[in-house]
Amino acid sequence: MKSLRNFALLIFILAATTSFKYLGTAGKDDFYVIIDKSDYELKVYDAANNWLVTYPVVFGSKDLGDKLVEGDRKTPEGTFHIVAKRPHAKWERFLSIDYPNAESYQKFNERKAQGIIPANAKIGGSIGIHGTWPHEEFAVDLYQNWTMGCVSTKNEYIDKLFDVLPVGTRVIIQR
Repeated sequence: MKSLRNFALLIFILAATTSFKYLGTAGKDDFYVIIDKSDYELKVYDAANNWLVTYPVVFGSKDLGDKLVEGDRKTPEGTFHIVAKRPHAKWERFLSIDYPNAESYQKFNERKAQGIIPANAKIGGSIGIHGTWPHEEFAVDLYQNWTMGCVSTKNEYIDKLFDVLPVGTRVIIQR
């Protein structure tokens, strides 16, 4: 098992630093992702907590707070998992995460009960990690938040993440 992880680590490093495409079979627990909103960074770690690569990212709103309601353009915070991967006509590739999950609903319902958000508010959905519009990767370089709550990075980086991270990979979004 350890040699398989070492092989997966080597393949990930090659995929992250070259145009090499990952051809192996990584398991959902071989990697995890931490997205730090305050640093505008997405970091990938292996199962042994070794840092592998960091990519710059941007979000929705300039307000980096936790997502409250549908349409607020904020990126949710918490622990999620990649639930689907697909090519995307506008943003290169799309790694869908399981927002809203049980943790998200719990925070949402507590905020409703406290009157922080309206009783008729909706939680939203369709959050993921994706690329940028064609020829607009400068938004990532300039830290221009433009999404509806998703995490966006350069297309070359989303291609590498798409090739390596399997469905089921844990994604932690924090501030």
